[in-house]
Amino acid sequence: MTERLRGKRAVVTGAAQGIGRGIAEAFVAEGAEVLLVDVDAERLAATAGELGQEGLIADVSRKAEVERIFAHVSAKWGGLDVLVNNAGVTHAAELDDLAEDDFDRVFAINLKSALWATQSAARLMGEGSTVVNMSSVNAVLAIPNQIPYAISKGAMKQLTNVTALALAPKGIRVNAIGPGSIMTDMLKGIMNDKAAEDRILSRTPLGRCGEVEEIAAVAVFLACSESSYITGQTIYPDGGRLGLNYTVRVKP
Repeated sequence: MTERLRGKRAVVTGAAQGIGRGIAEAFVAEGAEVLLVDVDAERLAATAGELGQEGLIADVSRKAEVERIFAHVSAKWGGLDVLVNNAGVTHAAELDDLAEDDFDRVFAINLKSALWATQSAARLMGEGSTVVNMSSVNAVLAIPNQIPYAISKGAMKQLTNVTALALAPKGIRVNAIGPGSIMTDMLKGIMNDKAAEDRILSRTPLGRCGEVEEIAAVAVFLACSESSYITGQTIYPDGGRLGLNYTVRVKP
């Protein structure tokens, strides 16, 4: 690694597994000190131990818990260089079956947590600091039975825009990553037979799913000085999916 984040202090939410863990691991490899935040105590302890970093158990769906995270950051470091708003959940339900509590839960975790975390983090940040939000191709596309998820990711795109403008005078950049089909444990559970695999790959021009490490590499880029003139943008590592207006034949 090149240690592009040497000396940086970073918070990653949803860091116990999947893309969040991959980002935390890449940040550590690039020289950053990382506070890993997650609600899953057991997985968080394991990940923090493996990476040699501190883990903090917190439910980011609650504003008071978000504020507690950054009070801890202030006491621990006295400042902050990078925030990754990665925590997120899905909830499958058809339109006629969607309940208000489920909609509110997804929005609290996927969107409101990022807003309140950015607000609190920015108070500890100086010029050159960065915020990286986790969006999705579903900010632009949609899945009919993933209504709150798709809406929350669409809103995340605009949250990225508006906070980038709000924080630009302080020299703080805000960008987002909108992954396509990435080979996490969640996706492995969906791709459980040939038909499911074909359905996903048929909409991916590069003919394969992305890897967690590929998303982490984008996060490192957005967190370091190499992206110093980029703000308010969403980058879509999606294997070409957003540009596709038809399905492609899956390779045998």
